[in-house]
Amino acid sequence: MQTEIAEAIMELIHRNLAIGIHDALQETFFEKNKYADKVIERLLKANKKWGSQDRAVVSEIFYNIIRWKKRLEYYMGEGVKPNNIYKLIIAYLLWSKTNYKKFEEFDGIKIADILTKLKKNTVPTKAIEHSIPDWLAETLEKELGSGWEKEMKALNEQAPTVLRANSLRTTTKELISDLSDENIVSYSVKNYPDAVQLEEKKNVFLTTAFKEGLFEVQDASSQKIGYFLDVKEGQRVVDACAGAGGKTLHLAALMKNKGQIIALDIFEWKLAELKRRAKRAGAHNIETRMISDNKVIKRLYDKADRLLIDAPCSGLGVLKRNPDSKWKIDQEFIDRIKKEQQQILQDYSKMLKKGGKMVYATCSILPSENNEQVEEFLKNNPGFKMLKDEKVMPSTGYDGFYMALIERVS
Repeated sequence: MQTEIAEAIMELIHRNLAIGIHDALQETFFEKNKYADKVIERLLKANKKWGSQDRAVVSEIFYNIIRWKKRLEYYMGEGVKPNNIYKLIIAYLLWSKTNYKKFEEFDGIKIADILTKLKKNTVPTKAIEHSIPDWLAETLEKELGSGWEKEMKALNEQAPTVLRANSLRTTTKELISDLSDENIVSYSVKNYPDAVQLEEKKNVFLTTAFKEGLFEVQDASSQKIGYFLDVKEGQRVVDACAGAGGKTLHLAALMKNKGQIIALDIFEWKLAELKRRAKRAGAHNIETRMISDNKVIKRLYDKADRLLIDAPCSGLGVLKRNPDSKWKIDQEFIDRIKKEQQQILQDYSKMLKKGGKMVYATCSILPSENNEQVEEFLKNNPGFKMLKDEKVMPSTGYDGFYMALIERVS
C-alpha cells in the first residue's frame, strides 16, 4: 500500500457510488467555477439514501483522485478528458489497491498498461510524484528551496477537522464533553487555546452543539491570527477582507463582545453568511459593510485601533483542504494576486490610527506573497514598522499561513 494513501481499507462495490464519483469529478474538472467542496456537498445532499460508510467512500475517493490527478494521468498514459474519467477512477483504484467490482462503465478500459507502470514503482518527475502542475513545482522550488518537497508531502495529506470552541458560549473542555454526548470523539490541541480536534472526520454540522453556536470549524493555524492581532475589549477593529467571517467571529469572542468590529468584504453574499453565523454564535458587536466603492474605505481612514488584512492569495497553504485549486490557478494568477495584495496593503492600511496595529495575513507559503510583500510595503511607508511575523508551514500538521504584525508609528 502506498504511504500516500490513507490506510483504511476502502471498497467500491456499489455501481451508483462509482457513477456519483464520475459525475462529481466531471463537474469539478470540466465545468467553470465549480469547486470540489461544493460539488461533493451537492452530490451527498442529492443522495440521501447513502449510508455514512457510502458517503465516506465517495468523499475519500473523490478527493484523492483530485489530489493525485497528475500522477494518475501518468499511470493512465493520457490526460484526463470528459470521456475518460472512468479510466482515471480505475487508475486510482489500482494504485490505492482498493477493492472494486467490474461495473459495465469500466468495460473496455485496458488496465494492463496501468499495471505495468504501477509495477515499476517510479515516476519520471517531481511534479508527477507530488501531483502538481510543472509550473508550480518550479515556483515552489524557486521560493522555498530544498524544503519544498517536505511541504508538498504534507499538503497532499488529508486535513484534520479542527473546531474553534466559541468562548462566548462554552469552553474547550465543555465542548469536548458535549461532542462526546453526540458520539464524536475529540481532544484539545496544545498551544491552541480554543482548538478542538476530531479523532475522525464526522459531519459536525448535524450536531446540537453546532446548532447552539458552541463552535465553528476553523483550522488551528487560522486560529492563531486572532491572537496575533492582539485585540482588546472595547476597541474598534476592522476586518478588511472578512469573507464569511471565520476570523471575524474569533475576534468577537476574544473581545468578549465588547467594542466594535467592522467587517468589510467586496461580496454581499459572504457578508450575509457572516451575519447568519454571528447570530448563531451570539456575536453581536459585528457590523458588516460591503465595499461597493473606495468611499467605504475612505470613511474609515485613521479610525481603527486594530486592522486585519486577510489578503486574497494563491491559497497554496490550504491545498490539503482545497486540492482542486492547484489545477485552477497558474503563474499568471499568482503574479496578478501579488499586485492586488500590494494595492490592498497600500489602500487599507490608511484605516489604521496612529499607534494602532494591523495584521497582514495570507494562507500562502510563498515568500513572494508574504514577507516580501510586507518588506515592500514598509519600504514605501516609513510611518509603519514591523513588530513581528510568523510563518506556519504545512509540515507542522495544520494549514500553511503567514502573519505579520505591523504598527502605525506616525
